[in-house]
Amino acid sequence: MKYNPNEIEAKWQKFWSEDQTFKAENNSSKPKYFVLDMFPYPSGAGLHVGHPLGYIASDIYARYKRHKGFNVLHPQGYDSFGLPAEQYAIQTGQHPEKTTKENIARYREQLDKIGFSFDWSREVRTSNPDYYKWTQWIFIQLFNSWYNIDTDKAEDIATLTAVFEKEGNAGVNAVCDENIAPFSATQWNAFTKEEKEKILLQYRLTYLAETEVNWCPALGTVLANDEIINGVSERGGHPVIRKKMTQWSMRISAYAERLLQGLETIDWSESIKESQRNWIGKSVGASVTFNLKDHDAVVEVFTTRPDTIFGVTFMTLAPEHELVAKITTPEQKEAVEAYVTATAKRSERERMADVKTISGVFTGAYAEHPFTKEPIPVWIGDYVLAGYGTGAVMAVPCGDERDYAFAKHFNIPIQNIFEGVDISEEAFADKEKTIIGNSDFLNGLNYKEATKKAIEALEKLGQGNGKTNYRLRDAVFSRQRYWGEPFPVYYVNDLPQMIEAQYLPIVLPEVEKYLPTEDGQPPLGNATVWAWDTQNNQVVSNDRIDQVTVFPLELNTMPGWAGSSWYWMRYMDAHNAEAFASEEALKYWENVDLYIGGSEHATGHLLYSRFWNKFLKDKGLAPTEEPFKKLINQGMILGMSAIVYRVSGTNKYVSKNLRGDYQTEEIRVDVNLVNASDEISIDGLRKWIPEFANAEFILENDRYIVGREVEKMSKRWYNVVNPDDICEQYGADTLRLYEMFLGPLEQAKPWNTAGITGVSGFLKKLWRLYFDDNGLIVTDNEPGKEALKTLHKTIKKVQEDIENFSFNTSVSGFMIAVNELSAAKCNERAILEPLAVLISPYAPHIAEELWSALGNEGSVSKVPFPVFDAQHLVESSKEYPVSFNGKMRFKIELPMDLTAEEIEKIVMEDERTKAQLNGNAPKKVIIVPGKIINLVG
Repeated sequence: MKYNPNEIEAKWQKFWSEDQTFKAENNSSKPKYFVLDMFPYPSGAGLHVGHPLGYIASDIYARYKRHKGFNVLHPQGYDSFGLPAEQYAIQTGQHPEKTTKENIARYREQLDKIGFSFDWSREVRTSNPDYYKWTQWIFIQLFNSWYNIDTDKAEDIATLTAVFEKEGNAGVNAVCDENIAPFSATQWNAFTKEEKEKILLQYRLTYLAETEVNWCPALGTVLANDEIINGVSERGGHPVIRKKMTQWSMRISAYAERLLQGLETIDWSESIKESQRNWIGKSVGASVTFNLKDHDAVVEVFTTRPDTIFGVTFMTLAPEHELVAKITTPEQKEAVEAYVTATAKRSERERMADVKTISGVFTGAYAEHPFTKEPIPVWIGDYVLAGYGTGAVMAVPCGDERDYAFAKHFNIPIQNIFEGVDISEEAFADKEKTIIGNSDFLNGLNYKEATKKAIEALEKLGQGNGKTNYRLRDAVFSRQRYWGEPFPVYYVNDLPQMIEAQYLPIVLPEVEKYLPTEDGQPPLGNATVWAWDTQNNQVVSNDRIDQVTVFPLELNTMPGWAGSSWYWMRYMDAHNAEAFASEEALKYWENVDLYIGGSEHATGHLLYSRFWNKFLKDKGLAPTEEPFKKLINQGMILGMSAIVYRVSGTNKYVSKNLRGDYQTEEIRVDVNLVNASDEISIDGLRKWIPEFANAEFILENDRYIVGREVEKMSKRWYNVVNPDDICEQYGADTLRLYEMFLGPLEQAKPWNTAGITGVSGFLKKLWRLYFDDNGLIVTDNEPGKEALKTLHKTIKKVQEDIENFSFNTSVSGFMIAVNELSAAKCNERAILEPLAVLISPYAPHIAEELWSALGNEGSVSKVPFPVFDAQHLVESSKEYPVSFNGKMRFKIELPMDLTAEEIEKIVMEDERTKAQLNGNAPKKVIIVPGKIINLVG
């Protein structure tokens, strides 16, 4: 009976679907385990073989936990809002919903072919109204909340207004906008409704504010920092500029300290934790106020080195700082404006990374030193960012390398305030070895002493105080695009109002085109039906806005990270129409036990998700503080690109090993045209794209051999391998095993289809343990001790490997076991039945077929994992080398429990010993039971 993977896999995939084998229950006496993959964005290109790597790993673990008696939730869905679908809609005129549905159907088909144990009954799509209804609802909860520093949590906005009514805002300790005007209870109660709303916007956890954003004119939208690479958009490579816009923002900064502390409680890699720590950027120091000469305004700076305040010789403002236009002198206006314009074309990341370029412009203005009252020139420089700290720095060139380089470049004086330190060549930044000098009342003090005394003196002057600062800024939450969640917001007199929860979802309207309007409004400005009727609580035509109860709706949509910031909770109760998830479901599943996904989400999705989870916990809606207990980042599967060599200036292509005689250019070609011997199909190449149709090929031994290059798997390099093709040719079980076999899960590794034949051969060899040409050959005979040893050795290894996520070494273990069992001609059920269970997490289709062929009913996935019995690994006998004068002459197998005297007796009576001694008695017999037998003549 022949192994036919395509037939077997189709059979069991159908069975799993009809039986709902992997459907999880929300009530179970079993312990729960939640395994989650970062859900995919369904692109039109479909999956390549690099995409399933993490899914296969999580699937192995989910299947293993089921075998171990857990109620496993292993869901899947789609992060289906996003810019690519919208860009495609702009190009083709097709509605993004249509192309998204088509792409999802393609992904589902591919995922099913690989045999994942997903609970598809809980599938979510972020672009479905029944899902984003709850994203809108969470937005409303954020709007109706403020962060109370005293209780260190988010609270309902009603608790804040209650304080205002009784006490005003003087005693309120909140995370809020800066420079909020103080008011009394009497004043608050006298304010108009609109005045109160404007004040509350300064406290809400999601709020409207004019913000510096990354604007991409070509895409017509704002981009997050993590959507920009080297100053251009990640999607399409378009230029990005800095621009001020009124945007929805979220006070993630309120959670900065909790986000930091939470990292100590979760099982994540240190590199991901460090990325988040750096992004949050906690620093302890002082806030210092510098008065500006000839201006009423002041400049606030945050410094981690208040001990160096007497070393300040200039100040630098971010070019975007709001004071720049106000304080720049007429003489400097032209230079300053030109510099501000040029800076707007560089992304924040680019500016942060560029430590070599020194640039800046003097504003013509001066600040006043708080202690010496000396004038301090105020410059602007793009190494200072408006959104970090206060957007201004007090420059101490003697103690900071970047300030030092700036001062040297522009011939600004450098004041040395460090005792016994030479700063003629470089700044001195070692705060632990600092002794302050030339600093009046700070002279002779070390860093800690001087810091404390400087802060005390600043506080007495009313020009500073000790402060902890975070680099983490509030997250811009608006996008000027169509294909995203609509905000549940309408405007009355330009003030935002929330639509009541019972009228959600607010569904995306139809638009004629997906580009911004002619006057620059977001694409929703093209909708003719996009206004809110407060009397009938429904969306109505825009031409009714002049009516008393009809108001304009928000034209921006939410960013891509909105729907992905809470989706794991929806999986817990995916079809609940009354809540985003029931209290019972949330309490049962709690959070994700194992999360697998790419490291590229370290400071985007993972940070936002933790923020939303903590907020929902504050509101009594989430059961835990952290969403993901354990996180594993899978490595990338790299492509093996194929290269042909074009003779420069011609349409000739020379085979790899003949190019020494020519000047050539490398051209990447479709890797699927190349066989395992690196030979390309000339006919296939001619048909592939027109430029090769009439090309001349210079061959070696009648073959064209390509070059190879390991690089990112990408359509751009034509090195994408479709998993469908692998499944069709070799079977999904082979694909699953091979992806695990390539190397450690968390490392990058190159794909080479040529290596897959070994794994395919292994599965055929496994099959032949159970079947010959005539059918099943499994017997009920008692297994031998060697077969039992192989089985239990493999059980032990596979269990340890899975629990340590060392899946590649498990595959090696399976191969060794099958080789040993084949050599022993093992056909016993007592060995082969548990072996089928053992391999089922890795190769589930063949395992199901073998389990069924052995006469078992139901799915092998529900069978307990084989139990390791250590007694089968205890050696009962030992093969001793028998040596004469230190040279081994023969071997003898003896029971392990023999004493030295018993061993000696047996050895001396052996005919081979007698032949070696030739009638002589040994002078000495050295025996160490279990190790050595040596006869000395």
